[in-house]
Amino acid sequence: MNRIAVIGPSGAGKSTLARQLGQILGIEVTHLDAIFWHTGWVQTPRSEWQEIQRHMVESPRWIIDGNYGSTLDIRMARADTVVFLDFSRRYTVPRVIRRRIQYSGKTRPDLAPGCPEKLDWEFIRWVWGFPKRQRPSIIRYYETRSVDQVWFWLRVPTDVKKFIRTFAAPQEDL
Repeated sequence: MNRIAVIGPSGAGKSTLARQLGQILGIEVTHLDAIFWHTGWVQTPRSEWQEIQRHMVESPRWIIDGNYGSTLDIRMARADTVVFLDFSRRYTVPRVIRRRIQYSGKTRPDLAPGCPEKLDWEFIRWVWGFPKRQRPSIIRYYETRSVDQVWFWLRVPTDVKKFIRTFAAPQEDL
């Protein structure tokens, strides 16, 4: 596990899991939201965004958390490991709302400075629509993955806890 893509719906815990994996494995973590968004929620231009990601995945070791469907192919082509948090809306929507309350007027650690937490109808619709709009393309990546690419398909929070424990446990005979 040297090049790890952590993907899934907003509110699933991608950033938290990526940070935990980074600490355990000693790999630098990149949060795509922190790079894509600039102060005042200004987006990175698409051509620049693609170039940034092409450069990021050239590194021999990385953990990148985030979806960004327009550039997912760049990460999937280089990832040797994919962790897919395939959580239901029943779990993610309340977490997105709680996150908004927790970080009210503040910027989350996985966002760029000057991007205070916000919650609007456009974002709620995006979170709600993830299973129908984004999930099918992720499944296509899974179905067409190379034999060398390892996937961890985690469907509930207890799967994540078990997954982390497998890496946090002392490794013998390595």
